[in-house]
Amino acid sequence: MQGSRPIALVVDDDAALRMLTRVNLELEGFDVVEASTIEETEAAVRRARPDVVLLDVHLGGQETLSLLARLRADNLPVALVTGSVDVDEHRGSADAVLLKPFTPEDLVATARRLARVER
Repeated sequence: MQGSRPIALVVDDDAALRMLTRVNLELEGFDVVEASTIEETEAAVRRARPDVVLLDVHLGGQETLSLLARLRADNLPVALVTGSVDVDEHRGSADAVLLKPFTPEDLVATARRLARVER
């Protein structure tokens, strides 16, 4: 964790969901960086070096899974965010799976656990 506040990277092509996620995490002590594309995500990782990444599974099809592999190879903790009914296929590829719709409590608990933030 860098500095005094953990950094969360929120990756989703839905601007409203990014904003709601940002607000909930900021209220709980996170600094938040947003991205809506794979390219923005890669730039944000280089620039901000987040403590946790919340990644929408359906951001870019197969490219999202390649991005996930690169994030994991870089030792970044990743929670996949999905509304898919069949989430079992994703459980082994990330540190956590956060199902849409999620509660603010589940969001914050997952982000804290992966960023290793003590309450």
